[in-house]
Amino acid sequence: MRPLPSPFDDIAAGRPTRIGLRSSALLGSRLLTKDLAFPADERDAFGLTGLLPDRVLTIGEQVELELEHLRVKSDPLEQYIGMAALQDRNATLYYRLLAEHAAEFLPIVYTPTVGRACQEFSHIIRRTRGLWITPHDVDRIPQLLRHSPYDDVRLIVVTDNERILGLGDQGAGGMAIPIGKLALYTAASGIHPALTLPVSLDVGTDNPFLLADPLYLGHREPRLRGAAYDTLVEAFVEGVAATWPGCVIQWEDFKQSNALRILDRYRDRICSFNDDIQGTAAVVLGGVLAAMRLLGERLVDQQVVIAGAGAAGIGIARLLRMALLADGATPGDAQAAIAVVDSRGLVHTGRTDLDADKRAVARPADRLAGDGLAGTNAIEPGLVDVVRALRPTILIGATGRPDTFDEPLIAALAAGASRPIVMPLSNPTSSSEALPSDVLRWSDGRALVATGSPFAPVDLEGRRHEIGQANNVFVFPGLGLGAIVSEATSMVDQVFLVAARALADQVSPERLASGALYPPVEELRSVTRAVALAVAGSAVEAGVAGLTDASALEAEVDAAMWWPDYVPYLVAEDRRVRNL
Repeated sequence: MRPLPSPFDDIAAGRPTRIGLRSSALLGSRLLTKDLAFPADERDAFGLTGLLPDRVLTIGEQVELELEHLRVKSDPLEQYIGMAALQDRNATLYYRLLAEHAAEFLPIVYTPTVGRACQEFSHIIRRTRGLWITPHDVDRIPQLLRHSPYDDVRLIVVTDNERILGLGDQGAGGMAIPIGKLALYTAASGIHPALTLPVSLDVGTDNPFLLADPLYLGHREPRLRGAAYDTLVEAFVEGVAATWPGCVIQWEDFKQSNALRILDRYRDRICSFNDDIQGTAAVVLGGVLAAMRLLGERLVDQQVVIAGAGAAGIGIARLLRMALLADGATPGDAQAAIAVVDSRGLVHTGRTDLDADKRAVARPADRLAGDGLAGTNAIEPGLVDVVRALRPTILIGATGRPDTFDEPLIAALAAGASRPIVMPLSNPTSSSEALPSDVLRWSDGRALVATGSPFAPVDLEGRRHEIGQANNVFVFPGLGLGAIVSEATSMVDQVFLVAARALADQVSPERLASGALYPPVEELRSVTRAVALAVAGSAVEAGVAGLTDASALEAEVDAAMWWPDYVPYLVAEDRRVRNL
């Protein structure tokens, strides 16, 4: 991995750093300021004496002070606003607080609170961040990219704002998602924020509530579609490739048809991945593989039903099929082991209403009679019919609809599996297919439950069940870090399989015994390190990495994982940095 640009190379390495800013400019630089932690000698040397109270705080004391500020706020959205203000003022302190208190503040910075932040974005914004690209900018995207405060961007999270969580089209408010994802990247993987950029392709909105809001800040036009939309995305990809060769792009919260099409179009042209499709799939597979360890079973012996045939459901089916083949299943058996159900019913090859993406994960129609699932194109077997007929051991929800998993469904599942694995993944919390407490109660406490949103442990009949969170944060920071460190040119399918295996290996026996299929959030950085090493190694093995010495990967990953802390500053009169 090539060095960071100055002065962040020294800062990230923990070395004394020469700084060209001074006085209020240094104090106001969010990536360089120490606020009340500037020691007396630096206050004198950089013209800060008199601009700060006399007391010098340690970064640990600053964290405690910020915790006091945040914990007094009872509304999670107000905590979100407070966190955003801290990120605007002192980035090092912000990332230190988030890294040390991930379990407490990950639900604030990201789901579920970020959903409210997206909805209220035009009314809570205090300071803009990242890059906004509208249809009017199609011919000048490289110029806009160079307006970024960072000269060497290596990771972009970009959204077109159309499928934000389970909330749909949020227009300009969708920018809160790339901002939140990149905050988690730095907290979890240590990728320095000077290497990252959130981007909104603000192509308009079809949300009538936003268009009717006189204070709405986004591009106030109907959402761009068709050839003009594709032209804008193409111009964006070309602009990134020309401005920052080797930059990793994470596609985020695009609607299914665009998400899958964009992923397939660009995955071999630029190092990119879609977290909703591939990241979610890797996290789900990681939880399933962890459950196999607990149960002493093999993946090849499982039957899976996936409720929801959007981008996430299709991505999960794709990776599960790949994992089944790797576990020894034949192509026919791997296809038969997975059933996908959409809003019309079972997805099978006999249906005439399927698009190409759904046809790729459809169940062979010639199996339906033998499965007891014969239907017509007008009335297809529904979710409960599929569960009763196939007797799956794993039920995954990616519908975005609450209460999809009701008592009759879970009872039917539990009747056919001794320890069913149930994953209601949709978020925010209000969109979850079921509550863990209900799933456990309806299954007589036998189900292994993992959810997309965070839930408290469930006490049932004297036993405490920990609820692991199938949060993409366990995977995507390691995917990005591994790609950057290895200088990967593409994200081949194999990296998502090895990422899932690495995640599963990080779940301790004690954690599994408690019922949780994922590590605690407190272990996020160590999990990310393991995933990054696996991803980077897989890229080298596949021949898609600029770094070819696999023996150097561990040292490279460790060196790239910045721990947010202050370093001594030295005056550099002969150079300046922008006020970042």
